[in-house]
Amino acid sequence: MGFTYADITLSNPGKPHLKPMAVRAMVDTGAMMLCIPEHIAVQLQLEEFEKREVTTADESRHVVSHVGPILIRFDNRHSITGALVIGNSVLLGAIALQDMDVVISPTRETIIVNPESPNIPSAIVK
Repeated sequence: MGFTYADITLSNPGKPHLKPMAVRAMVDTGAMMLCIPEHIAVQLQLEEFEKREVTTADESRHVVSHVGPILIRFDNRHSITGALVIGNSVLLGAIALQDMDVVISPTRETIIVNPESPNIPSAIVK
């Protein structure tokens, strides 16, 4: 299996006059958060809530901005969340994937809407 990517749209729900940004995101179920490069945070005029310390895959630690709110759209799904500002590309983590109720399609190397709930997202809350 190769890398998994998804074509998503990012926008600032607090500033609807700003145009959404279409991006290609790497999907990583081992990552929790949405990570975006600084230029996207600037383009969408996202507000910094706080600084957070993060540990990256190489075990190094960094202090980064936590910004938001940010609206993620994929197919007929969306999620409103915060994002960590780090790296040069978009990384879509497990929290947004769960919130949108999408699943990874290994053969297509992308995500798809959960076939068990094609019209509205479902969630386990027990």
